[in-house]
Amino acid sequence: MVSPAAFNPSLAGEQKKRGGLDFKVYQELKTGIHRDLLTKVDIEKVATVRDDRTRRQVLSVIQDLVSDLKTPMSGPEKERLSLEVLNEVFGLGPLEPLLQDPTISDILVNGYKEVYVERAGVLEETRIMFKDNAHLMHIIDKIVSAVGRRVDESSPMVDARLADGSRINVIIPPLAIDGPHLSVRRFGHIPITEDDLLANETLTPAMLELLRGAVKARLNVVISGGTGAGKTTFLNVMSGYISDRERIVTIEDSAELHLKQRHVVRLECR
Repeated sequence: MVSPAAFNPSLAGEQKKRGGLDFKVYQELKTGIHRDLLTKVDIEKVATVRDDRTRRQVLSVIQDLVSDLKTPMSGPEKERLSLEVLNEVFGLGPLEPLLQDPTISDILVNGYKEVYVERAGVLEETRIMFKDNAHLMHIIDKIVSAVGRRVDESSPMVDARLADGSRINVIIPPLAIDGPHLSVRRFGHIPITEDDLLANETLTPAMLELLRGAVKARLNVVISGGTGAGKTTFLNVMSGYISDRERIVTIEDSAELHLKQRHVVRLECR
């Protein structure tokens, strides 16, 4: 049984010490476990399998390897180490606990030593760290290759998205001076409706009625604002006023819109 505490970012990524161990020593333990795992499991094959049974089987192998370590560790510390190695195989390594936290709207990685998150509009630094820039680049490559993109010195900037719809932006050297940078913009799974906009006083009923009329009259409407202002959320609400008899074509840098009409052609820039 995996305890909820194991996914707490403050526990999963302590900066200086893990279980009383120096960060470098802890990372070497993880690397050793991962190397031993390669001799027992076909990592490339199982990493593409998403069923819980396979995940549990791999976790069991990892736990056996961790239990054989000579380094003194408590039960919770061994469980945390096992889960972190498991996240390297099936997920996005140190980022996985953050991606599982529904309160986080943004994840900002400034090189391998600094990871910030945004909760309810407030930025906070986490204790999450990567082993080094090579480890961070491995996670970045894992993200972009899954969506048919690549990132290297000849193409050092990439916009992409995760399977859950989260928007990804990557910039690496030589454009990024201090190492690779990664940002993850996440979106809520429960869509905001016009009733929500009225309830939180984003709009008045009269304003909403005017905008509904503009859409139905097929007028041009420009929605602009700063990062995180709610442009996509607002556009999703307004798109609900488009008639089901229309053919809708969307063109986006990274697909974020969720239109409810059936006749929709979704395009993404390359």
